[in-house]
Amino acid sequence: MQPMKQAIYSSRTADKFVVRLPDGMRERIADVARSHHRSMNSEIIARLEQSLLQEDALGDDLSLRLDSPELSLHERELLQRFRQLTRRQQNALVALIAQDSELATEGATTEQ
Repeated sequence: MQPMKQAIYSSRTADKFVVRLPDGMRERIADVARSHHRSMNSEIIARLEQSLLQEDALGDDLSLRLDSPELSLHERELLQRFRQLTRRQQNALVALIAQDSELATEGATTEQ
Protein backbone atom coordinates (compact mmCIF):
# COMPACT_ATOMS: atom_id res chain seq x y z
CA MET A 1 0.00 0.00 0.00
CA GLN A 2 1.51 3.29 -1.10
CA PRO A 3 1.30 6.37 1.12
CA MET A 4 -1.08 9.05 -0.11
CA LYS A 5 0.61 12.00 -1.73
CA GLN A 6 -0.17 15.38 -0.21
CA ALA A 7 -1.67 17.74 -2.78
CA ILE A 8 0.60 20.73 -3.15
CA TYR A 9 -1.07 24.08 -3.65
CA SER A 10 0.84 26.73 -5.47
CA SER A 11 -0.37 30.04 -6.78
CA ARG A 12 1.53 29.19 -9.95
CA THR A 13 -0.36 25.93 -10.52
CA ALA A 14 -3.78 27.06 -9.23
CA ASP A 15 -6.58 27.77 -11.67
CA LYS A 16 -6.95 31.46 -12.32
CA PHE A 17 -10.20 33.24 -13.09
CA VAL A 18 -10.68 36.95 -13.68
CA VAL A 19 -13.73 38.47 -12.00
CA ARG A 20 -15.15 41.90 -12.68
CA LEU A 21 -16.44 43.38 -9.42
CA PRO A 22 -19.09 46.07 -9.12
CA ASP A 23 -17.96 49.49 -7.88
CA GLY A 24 -17.01 49.44 -4.22
CA MET A 25 -17.01 45.65 -3.81
CA ARG A 26 -13.21 45.34 -3.97
CA GLU A 27 -12.86 47.73 -1.03
CA ARG A 28 -15.56 45.87 0.93
CA ILE A 29 -13.79 42.54 0.35
CA ALA A 30 -10.47 44.09 1.36
CA ASP A 31 -11.99 45.41 4.62
CA VAL A 32 -13.60 42.07 5.50
CA ALA A 33 -10.43 40.16 4.61
CA ARG A 34 -8.38 42.46 6.85
CA SER A 35 -10.80 41.94 9.73
CA HIS A 36 -10.48 38.15 9.29
CA HIS A 37 -6.67 38.42 8.97
CA ARG A 38 -6.57 36.87 5.52
CA SER A 39 -5.76 37.88 1.98
CA MET A 40 -8.53 38.98 -0.34
CA ASN A 41 -8.03 35.79 -2.32
CA SER A 42 -8.39 33.63 0.80
CA GLU A 43 -11.49 35.56 1.86
CA ILE A 44 -13.15 35.09 -1.52
CA ILE A 45 -12.32 31.37 -1.58
CA ALA A 46 -13.60 30.88 1.98
CA ARG A 47 -16.87 32.59 1.12
CA LEU A 48 -17.31 30.62 -2.09
CA GLU A 49 -16.66 27.36 -0.24
CA GLN A 50 -19.17 28.34 2.45
CA SER A 51 -21.76 29.18 -0.18
CA LEU A 52 -21.23 25.91 -2.02
CA LEU A 53 -21.45 23.92 1.22
CA GLN A 54 -24.68 25.70 2.14
CA GLU A 55 -26.13 24.96 -1.27
CA ASP A 56 -25.25 21.28 -0.90
CA ALA A 57 -26.80 21.28 2.57
CA LEU A 58 -29.95 22.84 1.14
CA GLY A 59 -30.24 20.01 -1.37
CA ASP A 60 -29.96 17.42 1.40
CA ASP A 61 -32.45 19.21 3.66
CA LEU A 62 -35.04 19.55 0.91
CA SER A 63 -35.26 15.77 0.64
CA LEU A 64 -36.52 15.61 4.24
CA ARG A 65 -40.21 14.70 4.34
CA LEU A 66 -42.69 16.78 6.28
CA ASP A 67 -44.16 13.66 7.87
CA SER A 68 -40.77 12.48 9.12
CA PRO A 69 -41.10 11.32 12.75
CA GLU A 70 -37.84 13.05 13.67
CA LEU A 71 -39.35 16.51 13.05
CA SER A 72 -41.15 18.46 15.74
CA LEU A 73 -44.32 20.38 14.92
CA HIS A 74 -42.34 23.66 14.75
CA GLU A 75 -39.71 22.09 12.51
CA ARG A 76 -42.43 20.83 10.16
CA GLU A 77 -43.93 24.31 9.96
CA LEU A 78 -40.53 25.91 9.33
CA LEU A 79 -39.68 23.36 6.66
CA GLN A 80 -43.03 23.86 4.95
CA ARG A 81 -42.61 27.65 4.94
CA PHE A 82 -38.97 27.31 3.82
CA ARG A 83 -40.03 25.21 0.83
CA GLN A 84 -42.48 27.92 -0.21
CA LEU A 85 -39.63 30.41 -0.60
CA THR A 86 -37.85 30.89 -3.91
CA ARG A 87 -34.39 29.31 -4.19
CA ARG A 88 -32.85 32.78 -3.92
CA GLN A 89 -34.81 33.48 -0.72
CA GLN A 90 -33.80 30.08 0.69
CA ASN A 91 -30.13 30.79 -0.01
CA ALA A 92 -30.40 34.26 1.53
CA LEU A 93 -32.05 32.87 4.66
CA VAL A 94 -29.42 30.15 5.06
CA ALA A 95 -26.63 32.71 4.55
CA LEU A 96 -28.21 34.99 7.16
CA ILE A 97 -28.46 32.14 9.68
CA ALA A 98 -24.87 31.09 8.95
CA GLN A 99 -23.65 34.67 9.40
CA ASP A 100 -25.58 35.02 12.66
CA SER A 101 -24.14 31.77 13.96
CA GLU A 102 -20.63 32.85 12.88
CA LEU A 103 -21.05 36.15 14.75
CA ALA A 104 -22.29 34.31 17.83
CA THR A 105 -19.27 32.00 17.72
CA GLU A 106 -16.90 34.95 17.33
CA GLY A 107 -18.62 36.72 20.23
CA ALA A 108 -18.29 33.67 22.48
CA THR A 109 -14.61 33.37 21.57
CA THR A 110 -13.82 37.01 22.38
CA GLU A 111 -15.68 36.81 25.73
CA GLN A 112 -13.44 34.00 26.97
